[in-house]
Amino acid sequence: MIKLIELLNEDEIDEYDVENEQDILEFVQFMEEYQQELNEADCDCMLEAKYQGRTVPLGKPMRGDSKKFKVYVKNPKTGKVVKVNFGAKGMNIKKSNPVRRRAFRARHNCANPGPRTKARYWSCRKW
Repeated sequence: MIKLIELLNEDEIDEYDVENEQDILEFVQFMEEYQQELNEADCDCMLEAKYQGRTVPLGKPMRGDSKKFKVYVKNPKTGKVVKVNFGAKGMNIKKSNPVRRRAFRARHNCANPGPRTKARYWSCRKW
């Protein structure tokens, strides 16, 4: 028997005992409805969006094509999804070295990284 507990709010706990195929189907249906409620909720917590016809994850740095890393973010001014490239492909960083780390963060003013749509924000976040 598999016990699945979902915390809906602080006062209410629903418990699901999944014993057979029908229980699994009911649980999957419940999770789909719950996901739909979350999607309809009024929040700006988008996980993915369309960029040039493709669905891309938002705010997740990944290996880049033209630079070392890339990340897709939604520009709050225009509402469009933009690709931010950052990092030098051939560079080997040693962020475990405290002297280099301190120098990088001082050189790029990481105390004030700026907006998420700039490479400096994501570069400072990596360091």
